[in-house]
Amino acid sequence: MHNIRSNKQTQGTGHAPPGEDSPLSEEPQREEQPSSPDPGTPGKDSADSLKPPKSFLSTNLIQKAKLQSSTFPLFTEGLIRNRTAQEKVLALEQQVLMLTKELKAQKELVKILHKALEAAQQEKRVSSMYLAAAEDKDRLELVRHKVRQIAELGRRVEALEQERESLVQTASLQEQQVQELQQHVQLLMDKNQAKQQVICKLSEKVTQDFMRPLATPDAANRDFLSQQEKMEHLKDDMEAYRTQNRFLNSEIHQVTKIWRKVAEKERALLMKCAYLQAKNCQMESKYLAGLRRLQEAMGGEASECSELLRQLIQEALQWEAGDSSADSVVLSPVSEYDEYGFLTVPNYEVEDLKLLAKIQALEVHSHHLLAHEAVERPLRERWAALGELAPSAELKQLLRAGVPHEHRPHIWRWLVRFRVQHLQAPGRYQELLSRSQACKHPAARQIELDLNRTFPNNKHFTCPTSSFPDKLRRVLLAFSWQNPTIGYCQGLNRLAAIALLVLDEEESAFWCLVAIVEVIMPADYYSKTLLASQVDQRVLQDLLSEKLPRLMAHLGQHRVDLSFITFNWFLVVFADSLISNILFQVWDAFLYEGTKVVFRYALAIFKYNEEAILRLQDGLEIYQYLRFFTKTICNSQKLMNIAFNDMNPFPMKQLWQLRTAHRERLEAELHELEQFKAEYLETRTCQGPAVPESCTSEDEGDLEA
Repeated sequence: MHNIRSNKQTQGTGHAPPGEDSPLSEEPQREEQPSSPDPGTPGKDSADSLKPPKSFLSTNLIQKAKLQSSTFPLFTEGLIRNRTAQEKVLALEQQVLMLTKELKAQKELVKILHKALEAAQQEKRVSSMYLAAAEDKDRLELVRHKVRQIAELGRRVEALEQERESLVQTASLQEQQVQELQQHVQLLMDKNQAKQQVICKLSEKVTQDFMRPLATPDAANRDFLSQQEKMEHLKDDMEAYRTQNRFLNSEIHQVTKIWRKVAEKERALLMKCAYLQAKNCQMESKYLAGLRRLQEAMGGEASECSELLRQLIQEALQWEAGDSSADSVVLSPVSEYDEYGFLTVPNYEVEDLKLLAKIQALEVHSHHLLAHEAVERPLRERWAALGELAPSAELKQLLRAGVPHEHRPHIWRWLVRFRVQHLQAPGRYQELLSRSQACKHPAARQIELDLNRTFPNNKHFTCPTSSFPDKLRRVLLAFSWQNPTIGYCQGLNRLAAIALLVLDEEESAFWCLVAIVEVIMPADYYSKTLLASQVDQRVLQDLLSEKLPRLMAHLGQHRVDLSFITFNWFLVVFADSLISNILFQVWDAFLYEGTKVVFRYALAIFKYNEEAILRLQDGLEIYQYLRFFTKTICNSQKLMNIAFNDMNPFPMKQLWQLRTAHRERLEAELHELEQFKAEYLETRTCQGPAVPESCTSEDEGDLEA
């Protein structure tokens, strides 16, 4: 307030600062100030500063009038008087405008003073309340209220300041946008001008071309008539083509309708054929199973009946679906090999097992036909629409359901790269190959022996002209140099062979083997002691006791040790146990989720055949059944549901806890065994070899050997 009043005093109003009751009383006096001769009046100063005689225009007019007064004295004097009157009127108008502005400013000042007065009165009331407060507590509360008001005002000021800064920034941005728009407009104007010039040039050229033929009117008329005739012919041709096009469109529409109906009928017939063929396979398998049961029941009785049964079984084994009749429609016959080269019907030597293999092949084929439309087609569409691969819950579910044959190489390469990206190095495989060629590895002899034992039911490894054995040899030799602590372990040949069948590239199969042995499986899984493999067998026993207590009680009653069967499952990830379509489905999930998948499927296999095992009441019979019972599993969808739904909950934490506990026990047992062995050798050394007196020198040498 003091600053406002001092500013008003410096403006030269000539009055003392107004009091509390003075603002309204000063307005009449300020209205009379224009007539006052006081030189300090603002209105007078402004009026004098804006007088026309002092302006440049008025001075020029007066000078011109004085120059003309010598010729027209009377006219000049009248003109000067008129000019002076007009200038006075203009000066008065300017003075009125200035006074109006001053009045508005004074009114705004009065409003500000009113607000200041109200604030002062409010402050006065607060101060009187503060002085009238009887206790210090009330005064303190008033002070706190005041402090809160000050803080609130401070926050409002900060908010207003921030708003002002944001508005300044917005204004600067808008200015930049305006400048950019102006530049854009300028560019458009230049472009438009250039187009106008081009249009003018083209129009001039067209005018010249049009005017040139007018010089020779006869030739121009002839050309015009010929062109008009050509245009008429072209119009007729266009109309004919248009009519023909409409006709062809209607024909195409009708043919498309017919084709769609035929395609729908064909699809329905194919589905019906697949269903009928599946039922036919099921009936044939039931027929063969009935023959097998009848043969088992009859044994050696009734030689005529047994001979008839033998003939029927022989015919059933030799009969093929495509040879039944020349007119029969076969949608998908049972081929000898599947897409990965495995025998569809395994070549068992025993006659009963041959019949069983035929039954199994028919059941697998029927399941495949029934699941093709309901399961495989939607699955293929989901895989085709998946896009870029990345770890996700959707990818996990798709891998559990199985990867289609055409997508499997690409998916496996991504899974292997995802596992060994920290180990992979460019040129590493070629370096290991060159090392294996330069120096023979100690494991090379064992690798050569195992090459001929790899998948005897697969044409890629049994055909003499196949390149797969050579590829497998190079992959295993490279791995023996990659991991010298393991070198080679029996079972690695089947892991590498599975990778080769899918990936079909040596280097990709090599890195797949590295991913399984060094990343997915626990350490010491393929070492000389097979420590981790033995631990997993004990973990499987615990999980079977938890998930399938009836089965474990039955096996314990007949003293059946499952590790004789399941040890190989874990070592080669079911490579020799399951039929090919289920095996690769297991591997799809195994490469992504790890060893937990092997435990899930091991439990699911026993759950799948639990009732059949419980019906067996002899230990030897159970062992014979367990040798081949995994090959009887044909329904991959059912096995997958058991593994990933019926075996839940299956926490990884529980698996690691069981592994840790059994590993400690097994290490203690092995340590105790080593101590016992050392003590035994020490005792033998002290006593010396006990050789009978009747032994000859040759016998002594044999004994030492």
